[in-house]
Amino acid sequence: MKWSHTFRFLFSLILLALVVTIMACGSAAEPTQTDTQAETVEERAVGAESPAEAAAPGTITLMSHDSFDAGEEVIAAFEEANNVKIEFLRSGDAGAALNQAILSKENPLADVFFGVDNTFLSRALESGIFEPYESPQLANIPDDLKLDPDNRLLPVDYGDVCLNYDKAWFVEQGLTPPGSLEDLLKDEYAGLTVVENPATSSPGLAFLMATVVHFGDPGYLDYWASLVEQDVLVVDGWTEAYYGEFSRYEGTRPIVVSYASSPPVEVYFAEEPLEDAPTASVLGDQSCFRQIEFIGILAGTRQRDLAEKLVDFLLSREFQEDIPLKMFVFPANQDAALPDVFQQYAELSPNPAILPPAEIATMREAWIEAWTETVLR
Repeated sequence: MKWSHTFRFLFSLILLALVVTIMACGSAAEPTQTDTQAETVEERAVGAESPAEAAAPGTITLMSHDSFDAGEEVIAAFEEANNVKIEFLRSGDAGAALNQAILSKENPLADVFFGVDNTFLSRALESGIFEPYESPQLANIPDDLKLDPDNRLLPVDYGDVCLNYDKAWFVEQGLTPPGSLEDLLKDEYAGLTVVENPATSSPGLAFLMATVVHFGDPGYLDYWASLVEQDVLVVDGWTEAYYGEFSRYEGTRPIVVSYASSPPVEVYFAEEPLEDAPTASVLGDQSCFRQIEFIGILAGTRQRDLAEKLVDFLLSREFQEDIPLKMFVFPANQDAALPDVFQQYAELSPNPAILPPAEIATMREAWIEAWTETVLR
């Protein structure tokens, strides 16, 4: 009997131990509701996109010439409003950038192109690389700046290429500054002028076309032949002419082909405050060439909606008011306010030289070749 009781007691202990073991294993194998919920939350956190990733900004590419510039805050405002980053593809001067866009038309490098001017307008349109877009901002742009009736290229800014002169030099010499293109042929102005080669320089080409308008064809060649007799100096580009040969910057020539916006730029960037602009422009009848720059949506863009928004933005008052002190030209949007330094020192020709884009496209190379034969050979 004792053995029977002992056996029962031992059997109960073994059974109890077995039950405890089974419960422990079950507890480890079957997570509680709390554990399951925690694991599910963790899996979701790892497998799902974070809010930042879900709202990652897209990109849109703006192709332009090297001189395109804009304030960081202005660009940031567009990017934030549209959850997009603008990639800037600066591609040389206006002609080189346009050539690159045309050569890559089957596989566009960008969505929007800025920087075609009226000297290249017909070529750009004939290439077929732009899509029409009638921006609502066109209502704020004067009709005389709209050169494409199909709105493939829309005007963004404009300015006059003019002769500029160094005021102090003429005061020191007791000589009256020139007031017209004809004045440069007077004996007192011999050896005073530096110009840019129209084959290598945008302002050089613009000034050449001003002489074509003013003197006619072939009269412009007679004028240039006379300038050669007057010891005109020809250099490759604007920087060399303005900062290398212009007397304002220790050069020897007090007359230089530049822009009507150069005088306010001189004041704006002066190391010491100036009471007046140290340079002025020659604004006589048809002595300045009116340049207009355009923007267009490149054919084949996969971001048409964003491209339209970017064009609208560049034509908007917000961006247009940033133009004068960034690219030193005049905004096309007539509602855009000019900065004080522009209002005070910038002047535009009351009667600039203007040529139809189609005529420029037809005659540009012939004019340059004839000029080269007359001036450089």
